[in-house]
Amino acid sequence: MQPRVTAILVARNGAGYLERTLAALAAQTRRPDSTLFTDDGSTDGSDSILARADATVFVPAASARSFGSAVANALRVAAPDGDKDSWLWLLAHDNAPAPDALAALLGAVEIAPSVAVAGPKLMRWQTSDVIESYGETITTFGASVSLVSGELDQAQHDRHNDMLAVSAGGMLVRESVWLALGGFDPALPSVDAALDFCIRVRLAGHRIVGVPDARVASAGGPERFDRPTISAHSTHSLRRRAQLHRRLTYAPVAAAVFHWLSLLPLAFARSVWHLIGKHPGFIPGEFAVALATAFSGSVLPSRRRLRKTRVLGWASIAKLRMPSREVRELRANQRAIAAVPTSQTPQGPESTRPSFLSQGGAWVVLLAGTIGAVAFSSLFGAAAVSGGALAPLSATVSELWANVGFGWRGIGAGFDGAADPFSFVLALLGTLTFWAPSQSIVVLYFLALPLAALGAWWCAARFAERGWSPAVAAILWSLAPPFLASLGGGHLGAVVAHLLLPWVVLATVNAARSWAASAASALLFAATVAAAPSLAPALLIGWLAWMSARPKSIHRLIGIVIPAAVMFAPLVVQQAIRGNWLALAADPGVPVIGSTTSGWQLALGSPVNGYSGWSDVAAGMGLHDLAAPVIVAALLAPLAVLALLALFLPGSSRAVPAMVIAFLGFVTAVAAAHVQVSAVGENTAAIWPAAGLSLFWLGLIGAVVVTLEVLGRAVVLPALLVGATAVVLAGPLLAAPIVGDSAVRASSGRTLPAFVSAEAAGDSALGTLELIAQPSGALAAVLYRGEGTSLDSQSTLAATSTDTTEAQRRLATLAGNLASKSGFDTAAEMQKLHIGFVLSPDAAGDAATETRKRAGEALDGNPSLTAIGETSTGFLWRFAELDDTRPAVGPGPLGTPLGVIVTLTQGIVLIITLLLAVPTGSRRRTRTPSSQHSEPASTFEEDDNV
Repeated sequence: MQPRVTAILVARNGAGYLERTLAALAAQTRRPDSTLFTDDGSTDGSDSILARADATVFVPAASARSFGSAVANALRVAAPDGDKDSWLWLLAHDNAPAPDALAALLGAVEIAPSVAVAGPKLMRWQTSDVIESYGETITTFGASVSLVSGELDQAQHDRHNDMLAVSAGGMLVRESVWLALGGFDPALPSVDAALDFCIRVRLAGHRIVGVPDARVASAGGPERFDRPTISAHSTHSLRRRAQLHRRLTYAPVAAAVFHWLSLLPLAFARSVWHLIGKHPGFIPGEFAVALATAFSGSVLPSRRRLRKTRVLGWASIAKLRMPSREVRELRANQRAIAAVPTSQTPQGPESTRPSFLSQGGAWVVLLAGTIGAVAFSSLFGAAAVSGGALAPLSATVSELWANVGFGWRGIGAGFDGAADPFSFVLALLGTLTFWAPSQSIVVLYFLALPLAALGAWWCAARFAERGWSPAVAAILWSLAPPFLASLGGGHLGAVVAHLLLPWVVLATVNAARSWAASAASALLFAATVAAAPSLAPALLIGWLAWMSARPKSIHRLIGIVIPAAVMFAPLVVQQAIRGNWLALAADPGVPVIGSTTSGWQLALGSPVNGYSGWSDVAAGMGLHDLAAPVIVAALLAPLAVLALLALFLPGSSRAVPAMVIAFLGFVTAVAAAHVQVSAVGENTAAIWPAAGLSLFWLGLIGAVVVTLEVLGRAVVLPALLVGATAVVLAGPLLAAPIVGDSAVRASSGRTLPAFVSAEAAGDSALGTLELIAQPSGALAAVLYRGEGTSLDSQSTLAATSTDTTEAQRRLATLAGNLASKSGFDTAAEMQKLHIGFVLSPDAAGDAATETRKRAGEALDGNPSLTAIGETSTGFLWRFAELDDTRPAVGPGPLGTPLGVIVTLTQGIVLIITLLLAVPTGSRRRTRTPSSQHSEPASTFEEDDNV
């Protein structure tokens, strides 16, 4: 008996495809016996096109919203009889069959009575020699896999015809089987609908074949025939929801319960994987799909439908699943195919970048390393570095990490408060040399210059095509006066910020097109602002400007500030409660008083008086006071000329952002030099302006790079000149640590006298009261616990405090009575505060010397104190009657609910950002089908095996 075929054509907003599809249907060598056309609520005139076509039955204005539901609606109108020899040929508006397609499909099913479904080879709509889809299966974990996609058709797959499933487009299905199984599962409106139907067909005892000689053009439907466009995020969510629904439908009852309970844990685990794979946009969909599947009422009806028609066990389709080994091989082949440029996406000329090894980068870094090793040779073999704004780190890694987050700050009289975000940076540095954390700072001093050169070279190379520009940028950046001044003054935060700034620029520029670069930029941004909070306004302005310039990448750029915001949030809240907003810009580290810097000195790159050390050089040579600024200005002239010249040369648009950065940096430096927020005894200390000058210097170097790139072959002389003058300019600052004229020095790691450190080794709460004579004749009291205050335990909350606490008043009362003869019971108070030593450092100035003398006499006359004698840090007295009573100490960062919340929040944000920043291999590009004539957008498809 001749089989009867009913062609069912479903359209939804497919007017651009229908003419070709209808013509192809009419040109079949074996015409369908009847045609059933249905429109699914189109708004582009598709219904009118179908109404004019020569159809046996036309069903207008359905609203099924899915291909399977539209077919079901059409069949209800046609009222099929379910005859065994009747077949349904399913077509979407974008399925144009070849003239012999139906004949080939019928030829395959007529010779195999057990076959209930036959599928054609779907070819791409615009490139008919490329396979869009041919056969489907599932992996061991139930993820759907397209057996062939995106390959040039060379008959390489024609021998494979026995399949687990075929696509819905062009599917020929026995009418009785369709009716018995109830068609496509309504719970799968798009993705995996045909796959699920074919699996149920197999389990009902029928076969499914692919017919390679039957070709049907496809533009992506019917899986997405109701969507004009679809994003990668939506595609992922649809695939994941379909997989979870099938998993709950196919599993035995006991396993289904387990799968249901695992929905949210799996969503969390897969979210971590998405972070590593640079797909953060998939994360919301993971949880939304998990919740939607968990509380969907469609699983039970699907399970009943499967149980009603199933006659075979799952072992019957086991051989048709794809093993994990073949899945990996398939995806590797797909990535290899996607990596080959196609004629539809012609590649532009390759951008040439300078080679680090062959074009001077390695030599410049080596030269900078040699200069740094010579300049800081006095630190060789040192256990720690101290002096200026530096102090040794805590002795153990556990102590380093105990000083992060929110908890007890053991500086001075002690208080509960938020740690400076820079404490995270110090903890990371100290962990690198976990056996002796303070040695990490020593290593950093030796590597500072080559690291600066390395960062500048790679940043400049991103915008350069010749080797001269990055080499000059590396020299200028590694020998920048603000950088060398920060090293000499122990301003570790400014040093770290200087090292990170080129990488911040590089990562932020690349963040517009890469999630990994965006996360790296976020981490670098947070570390830079933590090291130099005064840079925050300028960097925020740059961030906003970059988002405005790249609005299409705003989803990647907007999160750059999140880690920094989370790290600073507790500190911001506490300073806001105090009403001391400017204190947020305070430098982390030991507060020090610097000389007032004029605007002219800042313009010449010097963060302190002395014009980068040239004032001392000029004075030593007997030159006039004006000689130093003239010399410095002359040495900076080549740099200034090249930077300004960039604004008038071709490509000046690239120089404008660099000059804006320079302007923001200079404004930051000027503002910092005039804002005093930290207290040092009776004086206040201004913010260290070198960080702003580093940003100023970065902008100038960027403009210089633009100029050198434009000069072409004439670059040699200007490059040599600006490099040579930079080396000469840095001479005095490089010589300062060699001749001992630097604030930083090698240290044993102790901040208190050796006698105190020995006693404190067994008593971490032991107090040492330091009485510091002030220039005005006043006396400042500082309390240290244990072996002294380390760099990581410093706190800007303490340094910028404007209110006097009860503990501070109590300490001041004790200090005043120790420094003078009175009837106050100092012994009892020292016992309560657990203070075992009193230290009086040397004083400078007549008034301070006199105050120290009077205090010393009072301390000598105190019967409860025993004079130990002069030490390297001052004269020491001991309170010998100290007992084992310990002062109250607040909890650490994990000792209170607030501390736990702050620490966990900051840790989670950093870990998530770090996972997103971890570089991964190249991802495979695949085409996302669209129902428009335009070429589909490229998206990324992941392995969905979890």
